[in-house]
Amino acid sequence: MSETINVIGGGLAGSEAAYYLAKRGYKVRLFDIKPKKFTPAHKSADYGELVCSNSLKSDDVFGNACGLLKEEMRILGSMIIDCADKTKVPAGNALAVNRDDFAAMITARLKETGNIEFICKDVSEVDLNENVVIATGPLTTEGLSGFIKRITGDGFYFFDAAAPIVSGESIDMDSAFISDRYGGETGKGDYINCPIDKEGYKSFIAELLRAERVQLHDFEDEKIFEGCMPVEVMAARGEDTLRFGPLKPAGLTDPKTGRWPYACMQLRKEDAAGEMYNIVGFQTNLTFPEQKRVFGMFPALKNAEFLRYGVMHKNTYINAPKVLNDDFSMKEHERVYFAGQITGVEGYVESAASGLWSAVNLDRKLRGLKPFSADTRTVIGALAKYVSTPNCDFQPMNANYGVIAPIDYDRRKKAEKKRLIGERAIEITKKIKEEL
Repeated sequence: MSETINVIGGGLAGSEAAYYLAKRGYKVRLFDIKPKKFTPAHKSADYGELVCSNSLKSDDVFGNACGLLKEEMRILGSMIIDCADKTKVPAGNALAVNRDDFAAMITARLKETGNIEFICKDVSEVDLNENVVIATGPLTTEGLSGFIKRITGDGFYFFDAAAPIVSGESIDMDSAFISDRYGGETGKGDYINCPIDKEGYKSFIAELLRAERVQLHDFEDEKIFEGCMPVEVMAARGEDTLRFGPLKPAGLTDPKTGRWPYACMQLRKEDAAGEMYNIVGFQTNLTFPEQKRVFGMFPALKNAEFLRYGVMHKNTYINAPKVLNDDFSMKEHERVYFAGQITGVEGYVESAASGLWSAVNLDRKLRGLKPFSADTRTVIGALAKYVSTPNCDFQPMNANYGVIAPIDYDRRKKAEKKRLIGERAIEITKKIKEEL
């Protein structure tokens, strides 16, 4: 191909788009500030680095919308999901990865194409007359953020918080037990469960609420996205809020008592060897010493070694319904595409999916073919339609059954609904694949 395509950003969306286009024969220039510079949330020189959790959520194709989205992406040849499948670690029904191996494999795949020029540069603007995919993610640098605002209008933002990671060998297993939720035999499963009694829980909540937090000086208006809310914010909503959230004890039988605990923290593997564990759902903005002090009130974490403390950072997204078509191209600049969380899709898999969909349609446009319309009977199409449909209260959206076109089914057999939706989506996606 004689066409050159600029991809701005080497996260999941940018990597997915760059790989797809390079494999289709285009010369791709992939711009990223790495490895000379890093955002406050990034540490690795590799592309596709995961910032928050190492989980890509459920892998249940016929029971979870994100699981179905992964299957659609597999059918369409997603490099990101293939790398995730090859670097996964045990996590029950979820697809969790060894984050270092995952990013390293993505980087290797990009380099193996032979069609990608890697350019380390802090891009401050793009030529709107060139083919470009802007996939700079929620942590877009200041210069480019200003340019994006000029071509899209005022943006939105929310704060996103990442959970801490602790050393596996530092967990007090005498005060913990292994079991998946409703997972059958205790001692088998992918999660370490850390129970706490009623008195301990009440003391924990009190200390959590008075703990020192990192001061956020950069922004005047603090908006917290509900899907990634810090535990201290949840705790402020009521004493029992966490017991119905990340500390929910339901289905976790403590072998010492034969009963569910009063509250229970879950730890999920970050790597196959079990050397690192993520505190599930414990995104936080507490200072580092306070995280160690307060989270250490759980008996199983009293001597825990924190390998990574929780952090909070700014996430930015555009008013996509105002400026994007359902193929992720701009309405006013047809050669410019957006992809990733900056479009208003929320989540690792959703971000990669938007990168794949934008690349598929840019390729079709350059070949003189009509871009695919967003078919809401598929998850990938439903998300594309969501971010491009007028909405006076536009908010980031995860994959969910609510955005997918409904299906007729026997109301007496509700369990069939998700299976039927999944089968329909897979059939449609296979037809799309045949056209590629």
